[in-house]
Amino acid sequence: MKLLQRRWKKEDILDQMNKVEKSLLDTDILSEIIKRANPRIIAKANIYLNQFDKYTISVITVMEIVEGWQKRKQEERLQQFLTIVSSQEILSFDLTEAVHERSPIMAERNHSVFLGAVLAGKIYADLETTKKRIGYPDCMIAAIAIRHNLTLVTGNLSHYQRIKDLDYSLRLDNWRL
Repeated sequence: MKLLQRRWKKEDILDQMNKVEKSLLDTDILSEIIKRANPRIIAKANIYLNQFDKYTISVITVMEIVEGWQKRKQEERLQQFLTIVSSQEILSFDLTEAVHERSPIMAERNHSVFLGAVLAGKIYADLETTKKRIGYPDCMIAAIAIRHNLTLVTGNLSHYQRIKDLDYSLRLDNWRL
């Protein structure tokens, strides 16, 4: 029996090379996109924008970048960032489908709205227990990526690999490579 093989056209191969999966961008990657410092990251960022029309980032990333501009007293840069980021997809701890209120009484709300925060707390505690501690923001960003089933794009693989090593279902990618 003869196996069927698909013949790949050059255009098909190039099309596949120019695709990325929906991902959550870590703070370091978004910072490098803003600075336009790394040509590889810029190339991947452009592919991502062509495919998804906007970046996907976390509220934690917004907080970290705002903190940086505020510390440096760069009000103009902060305002530019806020203008740009307002048109991006910004994710919080939980899926929007789970956040809807079914009742004004807290006891009757969908309990899954808290699962992202619970997951971040568990990640942090597990890392601390194994003496491989990382900061709260990275645990929170990882929890957001896991809850939204997104690959986390980061240049900080060593921190996030610690989470994967604890058998959390975190997927990682590094656009610097």
